[in-house]
Amino acid sequence: MSTSAVLGRRERKAQETSSRLTSVSRRLTAERGLGGFTVQEVCDEADVSRRTFFNYFSSKEDAILGVHPEDEFQQLSNGFLERGSRGWSVVVDDLIELVIEHFEGMDLDPASHLEFHAALEREPQLLLRFMGVSRERDRQAVALVAKREKVPVDDVRAQGAVSVLSALLKSAGDRYLNPANAVDFSSLIRNDLAAFRDVLAFPTP
Repeated sequence: MSTSAVLGRRERKAQETSSRLTSVSRRLTAERGLGGFTVQEVCDEADVSRRTFFNYFSSKEDAILGVHPEDEFQQLSNGFLERGSRGWSVVVDDLIELVIEHFEGMDLDPASHLEFHAALEREPQLLLRFMGVSRERDRQAVALVAKREKVPVDDVRAQGAVSVLSALLKSAGDRYLNPANAVDFSSLIRNDLAAFRDVLAFPTP
């Protein structure tokens, strides 16, 4: 078996373990509240050790939000920088292609989305943590774009590219997680980008 095949199998197993821990943590939070269960109970239901839990997450809160200490953002940033600067016209395209690659490796579906919202409804303070994580990711993304395109982090083009990406992710994500949806995520977000470009193609008044 090739090294890449072994690594692929390990990555899939790691993703399955991470998703299982997150799912159990969200369900227990929705049922009992954040203080109503222990990390050991999560481990018992997910059939992993406490050591394994803390290899993935630093706390119950991180498990609920799906925040991994090693952070998948590093993988995305490496891929983005490796593509090199090719002009502002393709920055959003490169970001979206990398997000799609990451998304396709995740176990995200309407059921997991409902679990997440049920946990937030039971423990609203988690929403503040989630918003903080989202803001930090946006800040990291702006710095990443600025680094590749060799501009300051306050360059409006870098900020604009990330704002466009965030809007497209929200639009495509909301529709993808609709139980009635039958379209894959990559098609949704690519179609949204095409529509966005159509709007921007209108002449300036």
